[in-house]
Amino acid sequence: MKTSVNNVTTKRTQKDYSLSFKLQLVEEVEQGFLTKSQAKLKYGIQGDSTVTKWLQKYGNFDWENQLPTTMSKTPEQRILELEARVKLLEKQKARAEHLAERADKKVIIFDMLVDMAEKEYDIQIRKNYKPELSNASKRNKERP
Repeated sequence: MKTSVNNVTTKRTQKDYSLSFKLQLVEEVEQGFLTKSQAKLKYGIQGDSTVTKWLQKYGNFDWENQLPTTMSKTPEQRILELEARVKLLEKQKARAEHLAERADKKVIIFDMLVDMAEKEYDIQIRKNYKPELSNASKRNKERP
């Protein structure tokens, strides 16, 4: 454990935190004796979210069912947010249209290549699907 010159803060490493230390710190924060940032400074905890993680893991507060607190937005903020959303959607639409156009061009090119290969090598690459009746359907038509 390292201590600073004025002995106010103590720098610790991850392995220095015992379970009893964590539980003591969580209890102090939950009882209101310290805030998370005060606890971090008092005990020389380096990680920004370490105390929060300990509170979630060892504390009594139900973090999973916590409702997010949202501040009400002014109409101007809401309009700006919606305008940004519209711009994003327009960009996404333009990108999707570009990709669809590109895919259509690829299909045309591949179709032309298959036609050329069939002519050049005198082989049939495409399967010809003729609408023929299945054997069961043919038998049913012959019975009447």
